[in-house]
Amino acid sequence: MQYISMIFNIVGSLGLFLYGMKVMSDGIQQTAGERFQRTLSFMTGTRVTGVLTGFAVTAIIQSSSATTVMVVSFVNAGMLTLKQAVGVIMGANIGTTVTAWIVSLVGFSFNISAFALPAVGIGFIMTMIKWKRKDLGTVLLGFGLLFMGLDFLTKAMPKFSVEQLEIIASFANYGFLSILLAVGIGMGVTLLIHSSSAATAIIITMGFQGLISYDVAAGMILGANIGTTVDAALAAIGAKTSAKRAALVHILFNVFGTVWALVFFHPLLAMVDLITPGAPSGTALTVHLAMLHTIFNMINTLVFLPFVDPFARLVSLIIKEKDEPKELGHYRLEYKSGLIQDTAELNIFRAEKEIRDMAVLSASMYAKIGDALRAFHIDAKETDKEQKVTALVKDLAEQERYADEMREELTHFLIECTRQQLSQYSEKKLSVLLRITASLEEMTDDCYGASLLLERSVKKDLVFKRKETEALTEYSGMVEQFLNLVEKQWENPADEVKRESEELESQINKMQSKLRKLGRKRIEAGENVKTELLFIDLVRRIEKVGDYCYSISNALSMINK
Repeated sequence: MQYISMIFNIVGSLGLFLYGMKVMSDGIQQTAGERFQRTLSFMTGTRVTGVLTGFAVTAIIQSSSATTVMVVSFVNAGMLTLKQAVGVIMGANIGTTVTAWIVSLVGFSFNISAFALPAVGIGFIMTMIKWKRKDLGTVLLGFGLLFMGLDFLTKAMPKFSVEQLEIIASFANYGFLSILLAVGIGMGVTLLIHSSSAATAIIITMGFQGLISYDVAAGMILGANIGTTVDAALAAIGAKTSAKRAALVHILFNVFGTVWALVFFHPLLAMVDLITPGAPSGTALTVHLAMLHTIFNMINTLVFLPFVDPFARLVSLIIKEKDEPKELGHYRLEYKSGLIQDTAELNIFRAEKEIRDMAVLSASMYAKIGDALRAFHIDAKETDKEQKVTALVKDLAEQERYADEMREELTHFLIECTRQQLSQYSEKKLSVLLRITASLEEMTDDCYGASLLLERSVKKDLVFKRKETEALTEYSGMVEQFLNLVEKQWENPADEVKRESEELESQINKMQSKLRKLGRKRIEAGENVKTELLFIDLVRRIEKVGDYCYSISNALSMINK
């Protein structure tokens, strides 16, 4: 019964520690808000910038697993190249050592309960007060819960007699085999709890309590570096070849690093002991282990950083390129929650990236309408027109179906995000993203509708005159210019872009009114009524696309206020 109680106490303490880490991570991301997302944009820089970005993001969100999962997702979406991903993954491994330093320097050097419980109380009160910085209360609450969990974990660890400690210590007397066993245990613990930071905290606690020797603790920390790669591997399941390669980069980088560290295991520990003051025992042992974690990851990064290109080629050789299907297939976007690396802020960032992909799809559909208008002039051969319009309708029907699926999945995804604790900025952003998603899907409906009008024009022999076709082409070009402006606004939310969108909206509305009047005048002059009504319908469809552009432009301005 005593052992069952001890196990439950350890599991409960670990649960409180993990929950505190997640709450603190969420709070930090909410506090960072837009600045956090701007940090992510530096991923597209040089390899050194990539390392710094990986370090910064992981230090912020306290999870290298979250960073690497995000990197795999970005590579899968084409936002990052494989070479850029390598640098970010290297930096993430350094960033994850921050947790070990927090635990070693604060967790065992002070009376944790003296400030952990007040931090929980003050943080909770701050989250309940109606003010703009409730997220700071979340950070403080998570910080307190994390160290309460660590305090409980320290007290829950079993107390052994001298004879029992000697038996435990005997397991460390098998030389290199003991170290390999420790690596396996460290890897297994990390696989189980999906967090190398938490696993490292457990290892440091066990070392502080004298349950494991310095060598065994060091081996377990090396094993934790391998175990943390499981989340990247899971994220790559069913993904594109590029994403699978990025996941393999993380696995090989950590495995190769552990191999060389095992080869030079004792010299590595000697280096740590030389840099870190004090004998590796008690509180000083925790600092030695944090230093080992940091030096290992820094050396690993410095060794591999000059070989990013060969490393990327090696991964590409192992996972060969497969022909991606040309059909769009079915769109799926799974919402993830509950794990330490899955937080609402990261999910929102992921959703925004998907919505930008939807905007690219909408723009490509409209561009095909513009190309068709330029091709369907009065002198074109009827057979060419029929073939082109049939292919156009089939193509846009498939894309419109895919856009419908995107809206359905993204709307569900964003609604799931609203059920999480969010900052005011993120709450406003979610509402705006829902509006943008609806506008983009309705835009694709009108693009498909315009293709059906062109098909009717060809099949019913309702031929527009050259002057009408040229007017439509000019009008379509104005809306296409608006689409390009909206794409620019995703990257540059400046006031001058908003003013330019207002001017374009005004010009499009004036042109639409002019074209509709011309159509009615031609009807009154005795022109073919069906042809002119079709012309007016086409003008209306194009004008609606312009309206959606203006709506999206206003929504983007709201996000960045």
